[in-house]
Amino acid sequence: MRSKVAEEHRKEQIEDVLRLCASERVALAFALGERDLEFYIAFQKVDRLTAVRAIRREHQFGRRYSRCMNESLQ
Repeated sequence: MRSKVAEEHRKEQIEDVLRLCASERVALAFALGERDLEFYIAFQKVDRLTAVRAIRREHQFGRRYSRCMNESLQ
């Protein structure tokens, strides 16, 4: 069973985002990414560079080998 309140809130969020222009959506995406990175840093107790490297490594799991990506992750 789904929550009607949660569904209504999600619908309102989607409508709010759709009202934004493209540049505002990009700014929102960057702000959310930065917020999530700060959460990761806080919970993992690592510095920013270590967090970014860890996230990049996680994104590469299951992908085909790429020497240039492998070198950039080191």
